[in-house]
Amino acid sequence: QGKYVPLGDYRGKLINDPVLRKLADDCFWLSIADSDILLWAQAIAAERGLHVQVTEPDASPLAVQGPRADDVVAGLFGDWVRQLKYFWFRETELDGIPILLARSGWSKQGGFELYLRDARRGADLYGRVKEAGAPYGIVSSAPSDIERVESGLLSYGADARHGVNPFEAGLGALVHLDRPDDFVGKAALGKIRQTGVRRRRVGYVIGGERIQGISDWRDVFLGAEVV
Repeated sequence: QGKYVPLGDYRGKLINDPVLRKLADDCFWLSIADSDILLWAQAIAAERGLHVQVTEPDASPLAVQGPRADDVVAGLFGDWVRQLKYFWFRETELDGIPILLARSGWSKQGGFELYLRDARRGADLYGRVKEAGAPYGIVSSAPSDIERVESGLLSYGADARHGVNPFEAGLGALVHLDRPDDFVGKAALGKIRQTGVRRRRVGYVIGGERIQGISDWRDVFLGAEVV
């Protein structure tokens, strides 16, 4: 089972919001957002004298997202994928291609992420997914920003960047200060929770005619006041 685990620095500020996956008792993966965590994690391990090896796996993720994702992925791996719970994963293979298959991704429509375990088979995997998705009109694209915005999914570097704490970002429910072990930023987060925050991330719905695209900044009003 994967876990959503926001990471913070010693000031309690967010530095990433990865998904943690436990592959074995002595092997954990952090599937990170758009910032580097490798050097940070290596420094923490060295500073605390931990007997661990911190490396970056060669496992480029390929996501299949959208309302027909279950059909596409079931066509590749079998109907067992439909029973895979959200954020859970399984190590499997496709035509001899070793893969970690996770029900996760940057959309609320649902989907899967395929983590390739053999970099030499990248073209083979892409071809198989494209072929399986053809009957459903599959297309290749980058992650859909508007999909994740409308779904309320956080984007580190956009909705939250370094300088924002988890309470401001709407992640306060994931901060567990009552646990006995120490973790980076625990003391700072305790103070922030005590004093409270003066800003927070919110979502809002825009009414009126459909907006085709915006190339400039627009003011948002609360009554007559620009907020």
